[in-house]
Amino acid sequence: MWSSVANGRPLAGTQLFNPIEVGELRLKHRLVMAPLTRLRAPGGVLHQDWATQYYSQRSQRPGTLIITEGAVPAPQFGGIDNAPGLWLPEQLAAWKQVFHCIHANKSYVFVQLWSAGAQGDPATLARDGLRYDAASDNLYLTPELEVKAIKARNYQHGLTVNEIEEYVRGFVRASKNCIEAGADGVEIHCANGYLLNQFLDPFSNKRTDDYGGSISNRARFALRIVDAIAGAIGASKVGVRLSPFSSFGAMSGARDPSTLAQYAYLIGELERRAQHGQRLAYIHLVDPHGRDANEFVYSVWKGIVIRTGGLATRPQVAEELVKNDRTLLGYGRYFISNPDLVVRVEYGLPLTQYDADTFCSWGPHGYIDYPNYKM
Repeated sequence: MWSSVANGRPLAGTQLFNPIEVGELRLKHRLVMAPLTRLRAPGGVLHQDWATQYYSQRSQRPGTLIITEGAVPAPQFGGIDNAPGLWLPEQLAAWKQVFHCIHANKSYVFVQLWSAGAQGDPATLARDGLRYDAASDNLYLTPELEVKAIKARNYQHGLTVNEIEEYVRGFVRASKNCIEAGADGVEIHCANGYLLNQFLDPFSNKRTDDYGGSISNRARFALRIVDAIAGAIGASKVGVRLSPFSSFGAMSGARDPSTLAQYAYLIGELERRAQHGQRLAYIHLVDPHGRDANEFVYSVWKGIVIRTGGLATRPQVAEELVKNDRTLLGYGRYFISNPDLVVRVEYGLPLTQYDADTFCSWGPHGYIDYPNYKM
């Protein structure tokens, strides 16, 4: 039924399988499940049977860190149907079952906090009586989104300062909800062209107030959220995901000469806070394939770094990256199709090829029916 891909290089005996402390957790190895959008949560409620099975399968190796799919703190943060939410009792009850099954496997879980911003669907937002929020007014990421917004009469809206404060409070409430439901921490999604990345990027941020213009101003929203969440649940329970050189979601990436300076400033501010007793659990980097551009992070940030980007089929790259003792490796798409991925990477076993058509489809197929490797 499923085709396979050669792995070819066992990583047992490498640094990848040494234990490490991350925030308040002691992981038994350094292979992390990266956040993976699955969109199987109608009304924002995870399917209780499917989701618990899905996360239980992928946390089966004790001591694994699972970073969940992006979860929406409040309706205004969304605009993507079937993304899980964090504001209704029934949503949190479903998440609580997921956290329980991960902990039953003696593994750990951080919930990714997601706000789509201008990558949301303006028609979906209009249907629900919600604004089409972004960093700036009427500055569409793509012509297709502009057409959708005009047709829905839900034009792109640059957040006001008061609305930014509402978002900060929403992120804090969601973080507290996650911890109260049993999660070990949260990851703030500042990557891949979503709302917080839109504030960081000069292509999508044309503001002239305290949240736009300069490098420090563009970083202000992300840092406000980091500070507020760290103050609410503790810095050691917070991670941040960044994609400095990625152009996903129409971001500037390496095309803009200020990119390096923008992220060096942001990460430097995180390190400055760390040196005053507020060190985050980790910084999570999306690496462009074939690039070492993100190596600069280690000279600025002295904490844990998660590196993610096509590592399952590049074990030689994984082995090299993890030689740095502060590095963990995030695996994404192949964790979907290989629930026992930790074992397969450890022993160089063949990988089951994923079916991209089922990434965000409805139903259990391509979600919970991928098998473990049969020895």
